[in-house]
Amino acid sequence: MANKWVLKTTSAPLFFLFTQLFIAVILFIAAHAARIIVVPLYVDTQLLTQLAPTIGLNIVGLSFSNYTLKYVDASVYQVARGLVLPFTVLTSYFFLSARPSLRILLSCSVVTFGFFVGVFLDAVPMALLGVGFGVASSAITALHSVVIKKSLDVVNGSAMNLSWYTNLFSAIGMIPLIIFAGEVPAIKELFFGQTEVVSVDGELSELQTFIWGSFITGAIGFMMSLASLLSIKITSPITHMVSSAVRGVAASLLAMWLFGDVISSGRASSIATILLGSIYYTWVKHVESQQAPKDASKYERVALEDVEAGKGSSKPE
Repeated sequence: MANKWVLKTTSAPLFFLFTQLFIAVILFIAAHAARIIVVPLYVDTQLLTQLAPTIGLNIVGLSFSNYTLKYVDASVYQVARGLVLPFTVLTSYFFLSARPSLRILLSCSVVTFGFFVGVFLDAVPMALLGVGFGVASSAITALHSVVIKKSLDVVNGSAMNLSWYTNLFSAIGMIPLIIFAGEVPAIKELFFGQTEVVSVDGELSELQTFIWGSFITGAIGFMMSLASLLSIKITSPITHMVSSAVRGVAASLLAMWLFGDVISSGRASSIATILLGSIYYTWVKHVESQQAPKDASKYERVALEDVEAGKGSSKPE
């Protein structure tokens, strides 16, 4: 929600993402200096090459996610990002040869139906550009989560080290992207074009909102990136995506309270259907884990680890 708070006022969503990543990097360095955590301070060409797919997907996925949140309401954001589960099942099938059961496919169909309800049957107009960014972000996030284990192998299974490298290299990689996207004039306007530091009526100015929002979301992103990596490390990528979907429903309700977002019957039905499909998937996974032998369940966490030749990465938000 803090992301939406800032993105409602700024014209530089990529620079905002850069500041979040930069603050996370500073927090890593500070924690390392205080001996709270220990992160590697070396970088070599081989490491950078092996982590390049993870870094690239992280940058593009987070960028699309920010653009989605900028162009649509928080409630629509949850609808636009609703295809993460079907995309993750699809990428798991192609990259891990993990064939889903019919009930898994049914749960994905329910989620997909919920997405189409929100996009095509909602009476309240929504920005199709934002929805497009959301769909693209869902596909990239799915691929990103499916390749997480391979990236963990590069850093000897350390979620902490992977989060450190991901934030560090993503922050560096954002710099040319910001220039290419033409955000430099907006950045200059943000810092040097303000006629007043404090807005009237005691409200925060655009610059103050940006600074406070960056600090808050950067710190939260630092903690959530670690939590997300640990979540994917000890569970399957899809289970992690389901937990993210449930969290998104709570975010929609919070947005309605904080920003006055309109949650129409179409959007509410869409979010409820997506959540229902996700819950059904979780139940199916539980039943299948109880019935099928471990070596035959291709969607079990252990089975996914057995084919960890193709798994990848995670994000802060």
